[in-house]
Amino acid sequence: MAGDAVPADAVPADAVPGEFSTLLVDRGPDRLHVRLNRPEVRNAIDQAMIDELHLVCAELEREPRILIISGAGGIFASGADIAQLRERRAADALQGINSGLFGRIARLPMPVIAALDGWALGGGAELAYAADFRIASTTVRLGNPETALGIIPAAGALWRLAELVGEPVAKEIILAGRILNADEALAVHLVTEVHEPGALLAAAHALADRIAKQDPLATRIAKQVFHAPADAHPQADNEAQAVLFESEAKFARMTAFLERKKR
Repeated sequence: MAGDAVPADAVPADAVPGEFSTLLVDRGPDRLHVRLNRPEVRNAIDQAMIDELHLVCAELEREPRILIISGAGGIFASGADIAQLRERRAADALQGINSGLFGRIARLPMPVIAALDGWALGGGAELAYAADFRIASTTVRLGNPETALGIIPAAGALWRLAELVGEPVAKEIILAGRILNADEALAVHLVTEVHEPGALLAAAHALADRIAKQDPLATRIAKQVFHAPADAHPQADNEAQAVLFESEAKFARMTAFLERKKR
């Protein structure tokens, strides 16, 4: 329960994830693919999964790579674990168990891709909203039915969703329980691509390939400045550009561009 949570600042700097009980993790040189894996409960997000995702974040904060999140068994995540939620009280809500994790995922140095298949509801949807990119299969069903259960989507949907799709659609989803299918999610730009289920992960890796071709430092800084508060611009942009104007990669990449242009 809440007392067993792994806060963002409590994960040791040298923590090395071992065998996970709720995640399947594939590591590559420029990316890490995490599959939520609790098929018996449609990948519902419980405390163990929260704790293990904190360990994944710690790894990616130490060694920045692209993160792909998907769900095993044709389902992204059906929501938070209702059996655990039912037992939580006011003190648990004030700890921000899910919101703390999803905020940490949103702040990861390199881009995060959510590959959505089947149900992506409640906490599962809020996890997807925290990603930089959302792509979906034709089977996806996205929404936040929390108010039907007597609670609110307090892990980001109440502000991230309006930023993503605008207030009218966000209120339909949150206040009226609307569940979006793939075409509807694409139409409101909540997802940017729709694929057949069997092609979803290949599409996620193709997107990761495109990201990986960019300069990693420029990508990291661009993500950071993109999410800077409005009053930080343009100073934050100028200071970030000043760093990149002195980077070796900038000179190497621009020289290579000019050499190709001469051919």
